Amino acid sequence: MASEIRLAFSHPTDRSEATAEIELLDRISVRDHTVDVEIGAFQAERGVTQRVCFNIVVEVRALTGPIDDDVDRILSYDKVTEAIGYELADERLNLLETVAERVAERILNEPQAVRVFVRVEKLDRGPGALGVEIVRSRAAAASLAVEPVEPEVLHPKLVYLSNVAIVSPHLGEWIDQLVQLGRPLIFCVGPANAPVPHSVHPLAQRRIDLLAIEQNAWVLAAHDARCKVVESRTELDWAMRNGQICVWAPSKIVLDAVDGPSAKGADAVALASWFAATFDASDMLVIDDDAAIGKPVDLRSLPADQAPR
Repeated sequence: MASEIRLAFSHPTDRSEATAEIELLDRISVRDHTVDVEIGAFQAERGVTQRVCFNIVVEVRALTGPIDDDVDRILSYDKVTEAIGYELADERLNLLETVAERVAERILNEPQAVRVFVRVEKLDRGPGALGVEIVRSRAAAASLAVEPVEPEVLHPKLVYLSNVAIVSPHLGEWIDQLVQLGRPLIFCVGPANAPVPHSVHPLAQRRIDLLAIEQNAWVLAAHDARCKVVESRTELDWAMRNGQICVWAPSKIVLDAVDGPSAKGADAVALASWFAATFDASDMLVIDDDAAIGKPVDLRSLPADQAPR
């Protein structure tokens, strides 16, 4: 038991050696690779960066023939550090487990890689390091692999409704007409016409503004039972593929975005336009609001007192 505990807290290289199989494999390692990144599921971890340390060992098949001092013939350390950088830049993540899994998967895509040990630790969350360690192998991944299916790219119809439009007697008719287009339908709204609390802290104010929009999303959903409030990419993707009308609650997607929108929550049309571009909407209809110029998708506006035609 003592040796198992020692091995559990040893460097991944020791675990690699202790669990080696008959086939002789070479090893490359990256030790104590530390980056500053925003990560974590707790509220205190949002809007700030913390040090995250990576220790990675990759078992690789020995090369046949001379190396010829050619970096293109080996699995370079750069491939390992690039895998870390790519996954951290792709989106904001909550869990170290997710980071470790994605880094391991990317490394195993390299032809020479056979098995990979990934240890990821937070260095600033307590008096010691808090982390996870995983082991993944090409053989295990191959046994679970299924033929990849390229998902169909959906181009939803995105409609921004002002507060006047939400309570318009034409709302149901607009929805009927939009449904007939046969495209996934997503509604966006702004905050209600009510006082919004103000904070001197920018991150707090951003959350307040986003929550004000989400409150109004529920108001819209209450006006028409066909509208369902959704907040995550997974929910939206499922809804679009299953014919569900969505009302976007923006907090999760906005706060989790690595390269998030520059628009403030109070500028709801600009925020909706950023969202439209993110989800490959071909255009965006704004009902009873100014369609600002220079947005990333085509905009057109319609007065809230105009009945569908």
